[in-house]
Amino acid sequence: MRRHPRPTVVTSMCLELEACRYDGGMVRAPFIEKLLPHVDLDPVCPEVEIGLGIPRDPIRLVALEGAQRLMQPTTGRDVSDRMEAFSARFLEERREVDGFILKSRSPSCGIKDTKIYGSIDGERPAERGQGMFGAAVLERFPHAAVEDEERLTQFRLRHHFLTKLFARASFRSVRSSGKMGRLVAFHTENELLLTAYHQTEMRALSRIVANRERRPFDAVMADYEERLSHALARPPRSTSNMNVLMRALGHFSDGPSGAEKKHYLARQTYLEPYPGELMDLGDPARDG
Repeated sequence: MRRHPRPTVVTSMCLELEACRYDGGMVRAPFIEKLLPHVDLDPVCPEVEIGLGIPRDPIRLVALEGAQRLMQPTTGRDVSDRMEAFSARFLEERREVDGFILKSRSPSCGIKDTKIYGSIDGERPAERGQGMFGAAVLERFPHAAVEDEERLTQFRLRHHFLTKLFARASFRSVRSSGKMGRLVAFHTENELLLTAYHQTEMRALSRIVANRERRPFDAVMADYEERLSHALARPPRSTSNMNVLMRALGHFSDGPSGAEKKHYLARQTYLEPYPGELMDLGDPARDG
């Protein structure tokens, strides 16, 4: 069984952890429960952190004169500056984060489907976009594994999120080691995984690891991290998994012995990119 790193994940506190929503409630998120034995959670409720309390009057994003403001319709309060200041401070203090699981549609934590109104008292949203804290996360951590709890009920997105999350956690340990040998081992172990995700980026990563120019470790790592992020940006195409397995079989057709083949495949993260307990084909929102 493969030993996996322990990623650090910032999560919205209302997801299965604490009753801190505007109405004093909590959101059922069984996936968070499954993650607990395998990750270090860093929960946060940005709205509570800026002093809005539990329960609280709802807030909403409002587009005013070309800028988005975070407003509280019942009081007319504009809490945008407080949210922006908190977001900047919180994220600056968390440099070693591998991923985020944020509350969907939240005016603070949403990452893509938050309602944005044309006025503070408008009845219908004019558009949808990112919550204020969620937008800060995506800007400050553009390459991290970031999802909301609703999208994580879809197997393909959940598998991609977990694969990226644990790959980034492994890479973080390589970077902190300061050893080129660790990077070579990481690249070798992720060969099939990276090929499945993005063959062009895989070839570029191989050239970086070869380091024929004998560049210093930090320079190599910076280039590798940038390319790795591009490689893992999107889930692989549905045909990629079949192709990578056929390539692996072809690679060994006239090559290494059976023992060598077994050793190579056993080291590949592609076969177990994250802990097996998390490999659930079902919908975690319906578990339990």
